[in-house]
Amino acid sequence: MDRFASIAVFVAAIDEGSLVAAGKRFGLSASMAGKYVSALEAELNVRLLHRSTRSLSLTDAGRTYYVRCQRILEEFDDANREASDAHSTVRGTLRVAAPVTFGSMHMGEVVARYLDDHPHVSIEVSLDDRYVDLQSAGIDVAIRIGKLPDSDLVARRLAPCRMTICAAPAYLRREGTPQNPDDLRRAPRLAFSEAVSAPEWTLTDKQNREHVIDGPLRMQANNMQMLLSSALAGVGIAYGPTFVFGQDIKAGNLIKLLPDYRTTELTINAVYPTARYVPSKVRRFIDYLTDAYRDEPPWDQ
Repeated sequence: MDRFASIAVFVAAIDEGSLVAAGKRFGLSASMAGKYVSALEAELNVRLLHRSTRSLSLTDAGRTYYVRCQRILEEFDDANREASDAHSTVRGTLRVAAPVTFGSMHMGEVVARYLDDHPHVSIEVSLDDRYVDLQSAGIDVAIRIGKLPDSDLVARRLAPCRMTICAAPAYLRREGTPQNPDDLRRAPRLAFSEAVSAPEWTLTDKQNREHVIDGPLRMQANNMQMLLSSALAGVGIAYGPTFVFGQDIKAGNLIKLLPDYRTTELTINAVYPTARYVPSKVRRFIDYLTDAYRDEPPWDQ
């Protein structure tokens, strides 16, 4: 008998709880389903099931074999779906979640390019700095930066998220340029109040000594673009990701401070609920994100 068919009947018998139910799944009689399992046991020279008129139970060898066979069948189903997707038109609605500032500053062009290439897909983008449960919210893919508390999610690294300390030229002309971490502690600081992964300002010197910049803040805001506007206006010294401040640093509107010190580096990830069969609309969108940001994203160039 065909080994693959025998494996499928064996797994179905465990999943359904009986050979009768397993046979019905494949259009077989209970006796024929039993013959498939018996043929598998004979080929392996090991008993996989304890059978009685009322119940089925796995032997120790059967339990291990069942787990492996279940994975094989799942992978086979996924391979079939992926092969079918590769030759079919991508359709449907893609639901994406992202942090407010990152999404508004850096995802518009990616979304536009994806939609242009996939005319039968529509996208719903939800921008929120709070973590949402992807499955309960019906989100297909989310952008998350730093720590990933949802251990059941699958993550794909998109780009580094480097932190920077900066201030406007007008502020530095007025107050002077900080030369060391102690100067920062005495300066008016601007901070993001919702930071989770990098809540403190941390600098590392050339001797690998860490300097945590603490003390009172001149201003806190739960929106990074508000901090950017305040830094550009010369209110104080800002700390945050280069995807927020990098373009203005490059343009000379902001000056990077203490360049000889290293700052915290986080990771920008695309996360999705499961590694098993990722729909083509999700898989292709993540490919677009990876291509757009890579290891040296545009805001760091």
